[in-house]
Amino acid sequence: MKSKITKKFEELKGKDQKALITYITAGDPTIKDTEELVYSMEKAGADIIELGIPYSDPLADGPVIQRAAQRALENHINIDDIFEMVKRIRKNTEIPLAFLLYYNSILRYGIEKFIENCRESGMDGLIIADLPLEERIGFKSALKDTGVDLIPLVAPTSRERIKNIVEGSGGFIYCVSSLGVTGTRSSFSEDIEEFLGTVAKYTDVPRAIGFGISNPDAIRQLKGYCEGVIVGSAIIKKIEEGIKDGTHVSKVQEFVSELKSAVLE
Repeated sequence: MKSKITKKFEELKGKDQKALITYITAGDPTIKDTEELVYSMEKAGADIIELGIPYSDPLADGPVIQRAAQRALENHINIDDIFEMVKRIRKNTEIPLAFLLYYNSILRYGIEKFIENCRESGMDGLIIADLPLEERIGFKSALKDTGVDLIPLVAPTSRERIKNIVEGSGGFIYCVSSLGVTGTRSSFSEDIEEFLGTVAKYTDVPRAIGFGISNPDAIRQLKGYCEGVIVGSAIIKKIEEGIKDGTHVSKVQEFVSELKSAVLE
């Protein structure tokens, strides 16, 4: 069963285009806003959208995404609210959606129940930031025939580890541009080309690069090495800038439109 994420990458490959993947935190500043942001980002050209499930102790997140999670948690957002929102979104759009979350959130919710709700609500992918390598096989088999991809996060570590992480993956490979937390960066390691080449040696699954991509220039710099680019913190900064005067949705739409132009150049 081909997932919507796989189909999207195939469609883009047929047009000789790269994927623009955007990230927002579900419930920041409200669930209703998240829904509107999904539609506005799709309109602006996002190909795939990642929805972060807010967590109180986010180890891989930089300060911008931590603040977004805090705003959502202050609104008492829970996973059931997020699943209900996804069901509403699915009545209006088929854009591929992936959750980015921490393993503990799934364990607390219940693995079987979580996977079943992903399938029922129409989610297409799961990116579990801290899923131990040894748990991947069991988790992957639990997702079999659900149409939900288990998307691995892979950092520039040893070749053997990269090989083990990407083996049998689906959707796309989330390639971390550098070790550390999420956030924006002004430059990228020259080793990135070698790292992405190593990933490609062990899998045909599309590679999308994230962590630190904050503007059209960064996209221009990196898009030649991969099949997709991921932008998160920079979008959340636009939300922060516009919350007070209610311009956050239009600010994000305008910014995503600029990012898309860089992808298409």
